[in-house]
Amino acid sequence: MQHSIDGCLGTALTGDKMAAFLEAVFTTNLQQEEATGVRPTPVCIWGTHGLGKTDIAVNFARQRGWKIAYCAPAQFEEMGDLHGLPFKIDPDPNVHGDERTVYMPPDWVPTEDGPGLLILDDINRADDRILRGVMQLLQNFEMFSWSIPRKWQILATANPDNGAYSVTPMDDAMLTRMLHVTLAFDAKAWAAWALENGIDQRGIDFVLTYPESVTGKRTTPRSLVQFFRQISTIPDLHASLDIVHVLAASGLDVETAAAFTGYIQESMAKIPTSAEILEADAPNDFLERIGKLSKSETEKRVDLVATICTRLLIQLGHGKKELPDNAAKNLIALLASDVLPGDLRFSMHRDLASLSKGSGSGAKVAATVCKDSAVAKIVLNSM
Repeated sequence: MQHSIDGCLGTALTGDKMAAFLEAVFTTNLQQEEATGVRPTPVCIWGTHGLGKTDIAVNFARQRGWKIAYCAPAQFEEMGDLHGLPFKIDPDPNVHGDERTVYMPPDWVPTEDGPGLLILDDINRADDRILRGVMQLLQNFEMFSWSIPRKWQILATANPDNGAYSVTPMDDAMLTRMLHVTLAFDAKAWAAWALENGIDQRGIDFVLTYPESVTGKRTTPRSLVQFFRQISTIPDLHASLDIVHVLAASGLDVETAAAFTGYIQESMAKIPTSAEILEADAPNDFLERIGKLSKSETEKRVDLVATICTRLLIQLGHGKKELPDNAAKNLIALLASDVLPGDLRFSMHRDLASLSKGSGSGAKVAATVCKDSAVAKIVLNSM
C-alpha cells in the first residue's frame, strides 16, 4: 500500500489489493440495498493512463458473472446522450391536456436487474455540463424519466488532475458522491496477470528485471502489452534484433526501447526459464547457470537472480500447467544451494510458505518444499 499519486484521490493500491477493496465496498452496497433500499455508493478509480483501470473493473464483474454496462461520458456531445431523448405520451386521447413528455433511456443504460456494473470510463474527461448532469446519476442512480435497475453498482475511472492531462476538475459536491482510490503499478502483480493472460514470457522477465522502465509516459502496462504481443511471433529475438528495436521504439519510450534491446543482447540468454528449472531432470545445469550470475566477480547480477525467483513464485501461484513430479525436488535443490544470496533464499522460502496454503499444483509443490527439514535449517542459518 502506498500514498496517493499527485492529482489523484484515495489510497494507492496495486491491482490485487484493488480487487479486495471493490469486493468489500460492493458487498456492503448490495447488503444495504437489500436491507434498506438505499442505492449503492459509487466508486472512482484514479490513475495514470495505461494502468488497466477499466480492465480491472471489467475482470472483476466477469469473474463474478455480473452484467456489464459501459459508457464514456467524454464522448457525449449533447445532454441527450446522458438523459435520453424526449418523446410525448398521451395516456388517454379523449382527455385534453393529458399529454406529457418523458425521456427514453440511452442504449448504454441497463434495463435488467443485476448484479451488474455500470462503468463510467474517464469520467473527468467529459465536458463540465455533462459532469453536472452525471451528479444526479451518481447520487440517486436515476435521471429524469428512468433509473438504474436494482443490484447495479457504478464505477468511474479518472485521470490525475495535476496539469498533465486534459481533464475537467470535479468540485467537492461531485467528489463526495463517490468513494475514491488510486491504482498503482506493481511489477509482481502485473506479471501474475500477464502470465494468466498469455503475455510473452520474455517480456514478463524484462519487466520483473527492470520495473523502473514502466515510466508512465509512453511506456505503460498497456503499451508494453501491445509491444510484447507484437514480438510473441518472433522465436529468436536476438536474431531479429533490428525489427525488435523498431517495434519497441514505435510504442515505448526511447530509453525503454534501448533497455529492452540491451536486455536481449546481454541478459536474456543467461536466465533459465521457469520450465527449465521446474522440469529439469537434474538440477546441476540450471544451478550452474544461476551460479554464474550470482558469483561472477566481474558482473554479479543479483537482479537477474531475483527475477528468476520471482518468476518461479508467480508460475507456482498463477500458472495453469500441471507441474511435473520433480518440480519440488528441483526447488529444494535451488534453495539448498549457495547460488542464492541469503536474504533472497529467506524471502523465497517465506513466499513459498504463503503459497502452500492455497490450492492447485503449485501449492502442493510449495508445501512439499516447505516441509523439507534440511531446507528449513539452511534458510534459518542464512538469516
